[in-house]
Amino acid sequence: MDYIAEGLVQALNLLLQGDPETFSAIWVTLRVSTASILASLILGIPPGFLLGHYSFAGKRAVRVIVDTLLSLPTVVIGLLVYTLVSRQGPLGEFGLLFTLPAICIGQTILGLPIVIALTASAVETLDQRLPALLSTLGADRKQMLLTTVWESRFSLLAAAVTAYGRIVSEVGISMMVGGNIKWYTRTITTAIALETNKGRFAFGIALGLVLLLIAFLINLVLNVLKKRTQV
Repeated sequence: MDYIAEGLVQALNLLLQGDPETFSAIWVTLRVSTASILASLILGIPPGFLLGHYSFAGKRAVRVIVDTLLSLPTVVIGLLVYTLVSRQGPLGEFGLLFTLPAICIGQTILGLPIVIALTASAVETLDQRLPALLSTLGADRKQMLLTTVWESRFSLLAAAVTAYGRIVSEVGISMMVGGNIKWYTRTITTAIALETNKGRFAFGIALGLVLLLIAFLINLVLNVLKKRTQV
């Protein structure tokens, strides 16, 4: 147990002293995960709203597909993106392999079904009398859309927080299409996996503490949002 205590002490020293390698991985993680969640929200909220608000032929099948994609393994997404951005792939000419944009593409795919599914659920759980009430008040389609989005705002934020939690903690995509390049594409999760195997236990603990802190903050925000929706 002594090596664990020593590792924690060394890890805290790395964080308090502002170790460049440690904070490089943290900065890359925050950059790429923030870009990915923004892309997931922009691409995912509109189809999620349509899926929850309207009835159409094949809706149940679409919902089953979206729900199935919620458990899509990150290594499968990494393999898919690798195939697309490798030199032999359709996007190979852009030189995206082992870059941050490649990681963003994969993480966006990871977060997209979460945003779509939770947005659809948020819209479906709204009071079914809301459209009729808005029509009675003379609201047009645009006003009805904006009002529906506003009424489900806390649930949409919860969807964003949930998707961000999945994105920031993934390792398969970042490892496969990012390459774990030091100072460039190395994220918290890939750095933990590599450096711990190399015996740098304190470094792994330092990044693990940061990841735990991020996860704690995400869950704290999610719990606050849940309480707000229940008020």
